[in-house]
Amino acid sequence: MIAGAARYVIGGGVIVYPTETVYGLGANALDEQAVMRVFQIKKRPLSQPIFLAVSNFDMLKNVAQVSQDDLDFLQQILPGPVSVLVKKKSIVPDILTAGSPLVGIRYPDHETALRIIDLAGPITSTSANRTGSPPPVSAASVSPEIRDRVDAVVDGGKCRYGQSSTLLDLQKREIIRPGAGLDKAMKAIS
Repeated sequence: MIAGAARYVIGGGVIVYPTETVYGLGANALDEQAVMRVFQIKKRPLSQPIFLAVSNFDMLKNVAQVSQDDLDFLQQILPGPVSVLVKKKSIVPDILTAGSPLVGIRYPDHETALRIIDLAGPITSTSANRTGSPPPVSAASVSPEIRDRVDAVVDGGKCRYGQSSTLLDLQKREIIRPGAGLDKAMKAIS
């Protein structure tokens, strides 16, 4: 199931995959057409950026401009339910970031998600719901409008946190959006 899901992603497809926070829509984050499909499936305005997910710090360094100081800091909170806003590298397409020089990065603490990303490379990290609807916290709660438009739904059980990740601005070391992992992020920046 994991290898099959990764093959869909590599081939330009879109999957629903589990994380410790909520279920996400996964596509090759470096492929503009695949990212466009995610926007269409979510009915998300192109002006709202989508995060990307990595499975290790080397992959993070390939897509983001981070110093050794930044990496030392990130190792205190990742992997886990915290997203970080960082300066992107040119490999990251502008469509993903809505033209911003910054990209939101997730390094999930979920074995299934990490195995898919290990095989497929960086994937999109956005909740598997229509924009404005509640995010699914189990494979069974993925709505038919999403389920019918993706290539695969990977069932990883119920999400541990059941809420979106905390978003942290890495440069300013401040919380932009509280969510799962807030305590860990607050402790790291204090």
